[in-house]
Amino acid sequence: MVPGIREALQPHLANKGNIAVQQKQKSNTMAHELFIENGEASMMYTGKTPWHGLGTQLKKPATSEQAIKAARLNWNVAKKPLYAIGEGEVLRSDRYAIVREDKWGKPGCKVLGVVSEAYTPVQNRDAFTFFDNIVGNGEAIYHTAGALGNGERIWILAKLPADIRVTDDDVVNKYLLLANGHDGISSVQIKFTPVRVVCQNTLSQALSIDNTGIKISHSRNVHERLSGAAEDLGIIQVKYNELETAFKQMSLRSLNTADLNAYYSNVFPIPKKIKTKADKDKLKSMGEMRLHSTNYFENGKGNNLRGVKRTLWAAYNGITEYIDHHRELKNGADKLNYIWFGGGHAIKAKAFAEACRQMK
Repeated sequence: MVPGIREALQPHLANKGNIAVQQKQKSNTMAHELFIENGEASMMYTGKTPWHGLGTQLKKPATSEQAIKAARLNWNVAKKPLYAIGEGEVLRSDRYAIVREDKWGKPGCKVLGVVSEAYTPVQNRDAFTFFDNIVGNGEAIYHTAGALGNGERIWILAKLPADIRVTDDDVVNKYLLLANGHDGISSVQIKFTPVRVVCQNTLSQALSIDNTGIKISHSRNVHERLSGAAEDLGIIQVKYNELETAFKQMSLRSLNTADLNAYYSNVFPIPKKIKTKADKDKLKSMGEMRLHSTNYFENGKGNNLRGVKRTLWAAYNGITEYIDHHRELKNGADKLNYIWFGGGHAIKAKAFAEACRQMK
C-alpha cells in the first residue's frame, strides 16, 4: 500500500469524485458469512431451505438471468483512483479501489478491494453468462448463488445432468462451482464439486484440471483466458466418469482395523518430534481429526449402507462428513470458504489422493 494512503481522508476528496482507502470495517455478516443488505441475504437457492433459513427460494430450476436477480447480484463493480496525502499535497497513487457502481458516491459505500491498474474486473453478469457457456444454456440447474462478506466474493453452484451411482443406494450429484472475487486477491475459480446425497458431503475436486480446478487472475486478458477455459471444460463428463470409477473402486475395497489406521495416519500424520508448542498443537489436531473421522467411518450418515460399510469409501466419507458438518472453527463465518477453498478442501483433497494411492 502506498505510504500515507491510510491517512487519506474521504472529505478531502469527495469533490474530486475519487475515494480514499477506508479503515477495515466490520463485515455485515453473521456466522453463515452471507452478505446481508437491508435485511435481505444476497443468495438464491432451489430445493430445500438452507440451514440458516436465508435467501430467495426459486420453485423451479433457475436460468442464469433468474439466478442473478434472485441472489441480488445484478450490480457492477468499478475501479476508482486512490489518492494519498503527502506533506499537505494530494497525490495520485498507482492503486485503485474496487467499489459497487450503484453505491459509489453514497453514504456507506465500501471498498471491496485495492488493486493495480492492470486489474480487470469480471462483472457478476459476465461470470453467470460465462457459466452458461460452460455447462450449456438450459442444461444445468442453478442450485445456489450468492455473495459473501460485503459482496467481495460471489459464487454460483450448478447441478449438472445425470448422477453418479456408487452403489444401488448411494448416489452422488454432480456440481460445478464458479467463484469470482472483487477483493483484489481472489482469482476466478472453477471447480468440480460432487455432493453425496445421503449426507450432503462435499467431495474432493482432486480430479479437476491441474488438481485444483481452474484459477484465472484478473489480468488484462482475463476474459480471453476465461473463453479458453470454457473450451478446456469440454472434458467435464470425462472427468466425472473418472470420479465415478474412483468412487466405485473405493466401495469395493474393504478395510480391516490396520488398513483404516494406515489410511488415516497418512492423511493425518503425527509429528515425529514434539519440541515446540506448534508441534504439540499439531499433535492434538491430528489426533482429534483421526478420532472424529474414525467415529464417522463407523457411524456416519450412509456409511452403514450395503456395499459401503467398512470400505475405503466409508473411510473417505468419514473425513468429508467431519470436515463439512462437524468440525468447529474459531471463526464460524469462514465455514463455506474453509470447505470450498481453504484448509478443509485441502484435507479432503489429500484424503482423496491417499485413497487413490491405496487402490493402486
